[in-house]
Amino acid sequence: MDTATHNEGSQPVTNKTDIFVLSGNDKHLKDVCQALISFYVVHPFNNSGAVSEALTAFHPTAIIIDDDFPPKGGLHFLQAMRRIPSLSLIPVIFTAKSAAKDQIQTSKSMSCVRTLVKPYRFSALLAAISDQVNAHVEATWETLEPVQKTALQNTLSSFNSIADLIADGEPLPYSDIQNSCEPLVTAVQSGDFKQLLQGVKGHDNYSYVHSLRVATFLSLFGDHLGIKGNDMNILATGGVLHDVGKMMIPHQVLNKPGRLDDDELIVMRSHVSETIDFLDNTQGLPRGVTIIAAQHHEKLDGTGYPFGLKGKELNELARMATIIDIFSALTDRRVYKEPMTPVKAMNIMEDMGEGHLDQHFLMAFKELLLDATSESDMH
Repeated sequence: MDTATHNEGSQPVTNKTDIFVLSGNDKHLKDVCQALISFYVVHPFNNSGAVSEALTAFHPTAIIIDDDFPPKGGLHFLQAMRRIPSLSLIPVIFTAKSAAKDQIQTSKSMSCVRTLVKPYRFSALLAAISDQVNAHVEATWETLEPVQKTALQNTLSSFNSIADLIADGEPLPYSDIQNSCEPLVTAVQSGDFKQLLQGVKGHDNYSYVHSLRVATFLSLFGDHLGIKGNDMNILATGGVLHDVGKMMIPHQVLNKPGRLDDDELIVMRSHVSETIDFLDNTQGLPRGVTIIAAQHHEKLDGTGYPFGLKGKELNELARMATIIDIFSALTDRRVYKEPMTPVKAMNIMEDMGEGHLDQHFLMAFKELLLDATSESDMH
């Protein structure tokens, strides 16, 4: 799902994360909003009266507060906001000039606040927002049942460690990934998987969210088909690892709001070979995990990639993984598109025809969706 998951501009995007930006400096306010508008729904405010009124009606996912914010400064507004219980946990990015040493020091001591000293790189602002949003989402996992909480925490930790392994050229310790996925399998087998899907809503690491959703749906599909034991672990770990090569794809290609051009498509599709190269260095990796990663973009008629496999050349695991990957991509929340409803996603997949998807597995997955969940639970 490379080009199909990118927004072609025909539909307005309304599913981005909402960010409030507070600054009394009009140029700074404009520059920050302009920089963020491709990634978030940005709400600018240049005075405390307007933002106070807005906060009574609507809570954003995060707030950027500049120290230059009238009438008494951004830190004063932040401290006043934190004294209101309903606003005390909204993630904040506080920005200030290096000369404002007291404000910087005070803001750094506050909870749920990330401080940036001006001038800062735009990438640092994006990273700070993402970190704050994610920390807020991850804090809600503490309220989940132990199995679901452990499944999310473990898989996130494992997923994040993979980026470091790739950067350092180190092999994957497969047993660690396998162990981290065991609670996920337990949650699926006990029928308590919905908390996993709900738990990653709003998380800003889209690659992790997609991989967790694929791992969950693939495990759910396997359980529905009667798969047991270690084979369930292969499905879960295969889901978590199937797209790790995307960590090597440039951000501007991975998150482009529009159809990829030919050169970008080549770069995007290289994530499969990057994934294979990384997994090939892993000792003790079950063949099924590699198959899921290597073949989930293949099509029955041979028009898929990277190998152009067709018909019986496609492993059954790959046929299952292709269905799950497409369903997850269509129903994922991304900065450039709305998530489709499961019903609409399934209609699109049924229209793809026999040359694309295994019809037996597709009908089995449709049966699973009808039996296991209602539409509202699948996002």
